[in-house]
Amino acid sequence: MLLLQRIKRRDPSKERSINSSFSMSNSSSFLSILFLFLFLHATGVTASNRAGDLHVSTLKLQRIQRYLDKITKPAIRSIQSPDGDTIDCVPQHKQPALNHPLLKNHKIQRVAPKMPTFRGERKPRNYTDSGRHAWQTWHHVGHCPKGAVPIRRSSVQDVLRAKSLFHYGKKQVKSVPLARNVDAPDVVSGNGHEHAIAYSGSGQEVYGAKATINVWDPSVQVENEFSLSQVWILSGSFNGSDLNSIEAGWQVSPELYGDSRPRLFTYWTSDAYQATGCYNLLCEGFIQTNSKIAIGAAISPTSEFTGSQYDITILIWKDPKLGNWWLSFGENMLVGYWPAELFTHLSDHATMVEWGGEVVNMRANGAHTSTQMGSGHFAGDGFGKASYFRNLEIVDLDNSLTAVQSISTLAENTNCYNIQNFQNQNWGTYFYYGGPGFNNLCR
Repeated sequence: MLLLQRIKRRDPSKERSINSSFSMSNSSSFLSILFLFLFLHATGVTASNRAGDLHVSTLKLQRIQRYLDKITKPAIRSIQSPDGDTIDCVPQHKQPALNHPLLKNHKIQRVAPKMPTFRGERKPRNYTDSGRHAWQTWHHVGHCPKGAVPIRRSSVQDVLRAKSLFHYGKKQVKSVPLARNVDAPDVVSGNGHEHAIAYSGSGQEVYGAKATINVWDPSVQVENEFSLSQVWILSGSFNGSDLNSIEAGWQVSPELYGDSRPRLFTYWTSDAYQATGCYNLLCEGFIQTNSKIAIGAAISPTSEFTGSQYDITILIWKDPKLGNWWLSFGENMLVGYWPAELFTHLSDHATMVEWGGEVVNMRANGAHTSTQMGSGHFAGDGFGKASYFRNLEIVDLDNSLTAVQSISTLAENTNCYNIQNFQNQNWGTYFYYGGPGFNNLCR
């Protein structure tokens, strides 16, 4: 099954499998907290906030540990990835999503939904060499058994990097006026978030979207910034508090993951990022059904400047029978779904799709960030140098995929990050996007 495709030259890597086991600690909560407290103080770990560095209090550690106990479920196997991640293989029926209050009576959808099929005279030809493909990094040392789902384990250090426990795993939103065009809304614009995106027309009924994105490892200037490339499925009010959004793609986020590796991620919200939803599986909501894909795990290898290009395919669509929104990664590999019960407007359909890149610009040194978007090169540099989205497609009411015929594009500051769109027979509707951030024209 194809997860991540390579274009042009190939350098296949060998994999080895190691089975490892994991048993949950039987220590008391008091001893767990005491150990964490002594360990963190002995190693000089501090919690960072806007006022400065404060030593971690026992009370804060207790709150963090209660949260981690809630989202860390007993595993039948744990896998130590070469990149430092621990992947827990959790029985599917014990995954955190099912603790959501709206899902008390939810039964996991066992029957796979019907995949959308392409409708049109001729599907654009995908000339990617599909003879070679790569897995996520953790696959080099093991896999989860059937009936279990892989979950990246969160640590105390992961939570401490966040502004607070409440903010861990959530997009940061400030109450500021929107800076983006009303026809291309995104509620986190104007508070340091910058974009280079393509979008469909507003007001239409949309039941999903698909795109193929090449993967890079952009540099991120400071820990609380990020760089991502994703698909947004949107519905609701774009200037209120009821926006529904489903998102998936790849991102580099040192604050969230503790490193600068590109990782597969998901996000959802039903209230414009205010209180509901989160990244990946860091709160209840997304139900995983796949035993091979770990959301939040690193993707490798990545694209090389003027060299081999690696890309992933993301498809999000609504199951016409049960109404759940499914995620497919690679060539038709079902990862899981967002239950219809989580949403208000998206319980019916989406009204807009966005594709593209987003970065956070904190202006840490009083100047524009040097955090890169995509490859860190502008759209005009083209194939092998700039990042791309290709084969943009929309899912219709009858569960058909159709090639997007026209898109609009937007970038808040084209001297920092930009976008250029095109069409051809191979890639259908596609675009290059990205940029370096800080430069002589971007300050």
